[in-house]
Amino acid sequence: MRRPLALLPIIVPAVLLGQQAGGRWEPVAHALGTGGNTAGETYRATFPRSDLRVRVGDVAVAPALALTSWAGFAGSADTADVMGDLVLTEREVPVVTRGLLGAGFDVTGIHHHLIGETPRVFYLHYHGRGPAVQLATRLREVLARTATPLGAPAAAVPPTSVTLDTAALFAALGTHGRLAGNVAQVGVPTSGSAVTLDGRALPAALGVNTAINLQGVTARRAVTTGDFVLTAARVQPTVRALEEGGIRVTAIHNHLIGESPAAYFVHFWGDGEPLTLARELKAAIDSAR
Repeated sequence: MRRPLALLPIIVPAVLLGQQAGGRWEPVAHALGTGGNTAGETYRATFPRSDLRVRVGDVAVAPALALTSWAGFAGSADTADVMGDLVLTEREVPVVTRGLLGAGFDVTGIHHHLIGETPRVFYLHYHGRGPAVQLATRLREVLARTATPLGAPAAAVPPTSVTLDTAALFAALGTHGRLAGNVAQVGVPTSGSAVTLDGRALPAALGVNTAINLQGVTARRAVTTGDFVLTAARVQPTVRALEEGGIRVTAIHNHLIGESPAAYFVHFWGDGEPLTLARELKAAIDSAR
């Protein structure tokens, strides 16, 4: 069973605890130094690694494609769960691992999501349970030990001349999404999305929906990556659908420990004509359900 975060002394100003005008998660956002919608049942904070210059072949990987750390919060102010993954360089991995463990978090995975990226990127998955503001405060302290840009948002990336036809892409994928810079993003529930941990159902904000990102490279070319969240029975059909569609499977592993049923994460990389990629991804989505 997941142990609660130890109650070490952290002083939180009374004004912060009472700050609800912006939403129930406003104190958490304040502690993290992030924005976003704080009024929902869950809260998700993102930390783009805009400091990293990563390439896969001739493609410069945008932070929104595969280089954004995140933290998802659910529960109550007194007893919250936080999960996410942190995008790290090799040198940052041991520092963050020790920092998270020392702060009372569980480290639930350390691995790669991509193949052939330069420099290599590591993804560290974690879970914490305890008072929400305390979790956020300690997580930010750990992030501060890395080169992750914190505080004021990084300078905007210069606009690109490549424009994705998001209406056509979302129609081909069979779901609506959003555009982050030049990256189209969608999240869809699949067979592994309905999981519990210690008897608690995990909401989508904690990373249990399949995530698909497509980055425009030229007018007729895009790259795609993300992960399918699957039960054991749907892993091989989904892997087969991806590979038969010309999309390379780059990793199969777990992000969680102790969830029920076990959730498997299948990562992928595709490079080709945008609508063709979207149609092949839709076939994989159908196999994943």
